[in-house]
Amino acid sequence: MKTEKNGSWVPRGVMFNAYPDSIGTRLSETVSMLEKPDFEGVFSLFYVLPTFFNSDLDRGFSIIDYGINDELVSRADLEALERLGILLKFDLVLNHLSVGSPQFKDMLKNGDASEFKDFFIDWNEFWKGQGEMGPDGFVIPKEEHLQKLFMRKPGLPILKVRFPDGSERPYWNTFYQQVDYHPISVGEVSSIPGLSADAAERVVASVNEAISSKKDFAPALKDLAPAVRDSVAALIEQKRTYLGQMDLNSNSEKVWKFYAETFAKLRQYGASLIRLDAFAYLHKRPGRTNFFNKPETWEYLSRLREMAQSEDLVLLPEIHSEYGVGLHEEVSGEGYPIYDFFFPGLVIDAIDRATSRPLISWIREIISRKMVTINMLGCHDGIPVLDLKGRGDKQILSEDEIEQVVSRIMERGGRVKNLYGPDGKKIAYYQVNATFFSALGEDEKKLLLARAIQMFMPGIPQVWYLDLFAGKNNYEAADKGGAAGHKEINRTTLTTREIDEGLKRPVVQNQLLLMRLRNKSRAFEGTLDIRESDDSRLRLAWTNGQEKAELDADLKTGAFSVLFEGHDGVVQKSFS
Repeated sequence: MKTEKNGSWVPRGVMFNAYPDSIGTRLSETVSMLEKPDFEGVFSLFYVLPTFFNSDLDRGFSIIDYGINDELVSRADLEALERLGILLKFDLVLNHLSVGSPQFKDMLKNGDASEFKDFFIDWNEFWKGQGEMGPDGFVIPKEEHLQKLFMRKPGLPILKVRFPDGSERPYWNTFYQQVDYHPISVGEVSSIPGLSADAAERVVASVNEAISSKKDFAPALKDLAPAVRDSVAALIEQKRTYLGQMDLNSNSEKVWKFYAETFAKLRQYGASLIRLDAFAYLHKRPGRTNFFNKPETWEYLSRLREMAQSEDLVLLPEIHSEYGVGLHEEVSGEGYPIYDFFFPGLVIDAIDRATSRPLISWIREIISRKMVTINMLGCHDGIPVLDLKGRGDKQILSEDEIEQVVSRIMERGGRVKNLYGPDGKKIAYYQVNATFFSALGEDEKKLLLARAIQMFMPGIPQVWYLDLFAGKNNYEAADKGGAAGHKEINRTTLTTREIDEGLKRPVVQNQLLLMRLRNKSRAFEGTLDIRESDDSRLRLAWTNGQEKAELDADLKTGAFSVLFEGHDGVVQKSFS
């Protein structure tokens, strides 16, 4: 099923969402699951997360190249999904590529002579004349520039890399990085002039202890003569390895050629929808916020849409922004489908407070503005919080109500991800990480009610694999996950045995029933009527000719009923 939005054809139906190895060890095991009779008619789309491609960090979002990751995916998997009639959605990570990408590796190998030298953003070149050189070899922008920057982590967004000439150069790195130092040996330092054999053993032991403890190795060198200290430090730095998501230079035509080539490649894989990850960070200028700079970001999106349309692809710009800013309205108004990042928090609020008022207000806005949305309960990232914030008279939930949502999820075991200012201080919650089942207190009745509400929302419902199977918070994985560990709380891999056991549970089978009814009914291509009711009830009715679908939910008790009328007859079912 498809719907038209300002000239763009957007696929409709229910969308599955998972990594290639979320079920078992390879995509083929997910395909086998979708081929089971239990899943017949349940999904029309599949959002496959980017470990589908060759990557090395941030669970796929640090792309090395857009070739198929042969360890997880085969062409046979894609052919099987096509036979099932399932359309595919992939990511194009617009803002960055891995340090392991062919382009960045070429730059590290050939330095200033590399054809990709301008493919990425040299921090010092970018800020030249707009700040002062700091003691660590990178420009510190003027204070008025720093105060405008939208930051995703503490400190300046820099990763220093070593060029062939031995120089250390800072490159723009908005998101994740991982720098690893490796042990040195006595043999490696023995040829350094002025370093005795005894001193070499002591220094090597101290340095290696610091490295194994992930501490600064500089104190281990403080008693050495300056020339010796510099030589040992240089050796340590030469053995340093790093991973990082390096920001692309949107002023480079090579970058735009790369985007065009990538769209063509994704289409060959069978893509219909392309999620533009981190697109709002792509345009950068000194003295700007460097998050959705206007009007240049609109110009970029227009150029990207033209490329995508030549490959018969629909673009889905992924944008997190406060409700009160109204950026979702602008993106939708330009003819793009948008992610409904407001929905997850609104559902938790509706169920926990037994009030339909804020959720209904949002549904009315979707309808009145004719927005095409993709909504979800859980996802690979987290439950958005920043998105719910209002400004002035434009409110969807009050500050106190948002804090209550956060507090309840935290009390139920969630973890928090924050945003930071240039001084490293937290400025806002960004998201809360939890499975949606755990966020609801691991109450199966609440999960089923949340799923029913999602199936009756406008837009495309996207279903996270772990929520379908009522997955619980994985604290062990979160604790072991390092810098991005908070996300691992909701990424547990399910074995085929766990899938088989899960399919015996009523909470799973009832979700599949609701999804199948939504996926197959043409009522959802028609009009939505919000029926009058008490604040503690939610009554939604879809009509398209003779096809009808109705939801009547009691938010106090969690009981609800659904009615479907269509060419296949009438289905009426109550859940209590």
